[in-house]
Amino acid sequence: MNKRSGASSTGKYLNTGNGLCLNYIDLGHPDYVAVVEPDTAFWSLVKKDQLGEVVSGNIIVDKLKIHLKDMNKEMETLRFKLKPSAVYFNPTEQCNLNCPYCYIPSRMRKQGRHMSWGKIDEAFQILKGYFGESLPERQKPQIVFHGSEPLMNKDAVFRAIETYGRDFSFGVQTNGTLLEQKDFDFLSSNNVMIGLSIDGPAEEISDQTRKNWNNAGTFKKLLKTLEICQDYPLLSVICTVTEHNIKSLTEIVDFFHAHHIKNCLINQVRCTLEGGRQVKPSDSEMAEMFIKALDRTHELFRQTGRKLIVANFANILLGIVAPSARRLMCDISPCGAGRCFFAVSAKGDVFPCSEFIGLKNFKGGNLFKDNLSEILNSIPFQIVTKRKIEDIKPCSKCAIRHFCGSPCPAEAFEINGGMAYPGAFCEFYEEQVRYAFRLIADGKENDYLWDNWDDNTSEVFRF
Repeated sequence: MNKRSGASSTGKYLNTGNGLCLNYIDLGHPDYVAVVEPDTAFWSLVKKDQLGEVVSGNIIVDKLKIHLKDMNKEMETLRFKLKPSAVYFNPTEQCNLNCPYCYIPSRMRKQGRHMSWGKIDEAFQILKGYFGESLPERQKPQIVFHGSEPLMNKDAVFRAIETYGRDFSFGVQTNGTLLEQKDFDFLSSNNVMIGLSIDGPAEEISDQTRKNWNNAGTFKKLLKTLEICQDYPLLSVICTVTEHNIKSLTEIVDFFHAHHIKNCLINQVRCTLEGGRQVKPSDSEMAEMFIKALDRTHELFRQTGRKLIVANFANILLGIVAPSARRLMCDISPCGAGRCFFAVSAKGDVFPCSEFIGLKNFKGGNLFKDNLSEILNSIPFQIVTKRKIEDIKPCSKCAIRHFCGSPCPAEAFEINGGMAYPGAFCEFYEEQVRYAFRLIADGKENDYLWDNWDDNTSEVFRF
């Protein structure tokens, strides 16, 4: 007698045997609920009074089965087959600020080293060689000078941009306090993306977290920097949300919009280190105030015709309407750390992500001493790249697991002592997804996304 290789069910019915699993989600919408097939991230909005008709019989099963293979392949590629194409490069360990939530340990920020131009040149030659073999010829890898504060080592950073402009596209993430007009002129003439960190619309709010080692705030200087960079098309601003500014998010949106900022990140504070955990707002308050801020961006768009894209939410929205079009790889499992990008410290140590730089157990090797391909396949990297949603409870049974991804692995590891745990803001992500579906139900999703976001995308299946 031959043993069967699996259950005998033919998969004829939903939610039994080998049948497709469809979950429904209450969106808080007056007319619609969502039904989701979690493994492929397929979804459909259904009128509440038609839900029973849709999930009974074979209305959805027969149509969905035709496209299931293509949707599974797309999700498999997104999750497991992408190659690194970006590097978060720390040209110095030092920072002139002492933000309480920083994920870089204070001893490094205060007393750390700069990477010399000679070492940066050597590092870029190694990276150029690696990407030349791993990426298609026409794909230009990206280097983001990251922190601590990269402009503490300004001369070496600018020399690298000038020397390797044909080989890489560049970005600089800065606290803005060291950026002068001549610096902006150089960066803009070389088409360098600039990210500024601003945590509030006014001095009394922003300066609670963005302050130097003498406890002096930086908001006045940031205003001058913002004026220098205003209307630069490659400018983005990051606001880190803590208990200090959580109630001011709508005012922050007004402030950004008034300064003609087109792209921003309103990021929940990362809780990798204790400093971040001490200023963490609650999930529920984060969700409530964040959604109010999103509503405000839409009001301003309707009033003025100018969009302010909140990129971290836009990424969640893209994860629903076009999973492979998302631009940030934090909100997928496994996340982009070690898969789509990696980080290089000022010592040349290589980590899956900048978030791990203060965690020595996640050092995969050293760029100057070890083979980069072997580093990217090292045990510390594999611990991160093999963290997948199916191994995390309660995420493994969550209908929206591929819209969220249970970020962040560094955060989950430090808070809970292991990778098989959720990150710090589960309810916040849950409410973002419900809000995104409400926007789709009301036909408003394009108002929250970049213009032409759907170029080079195609629709697999519409139900």
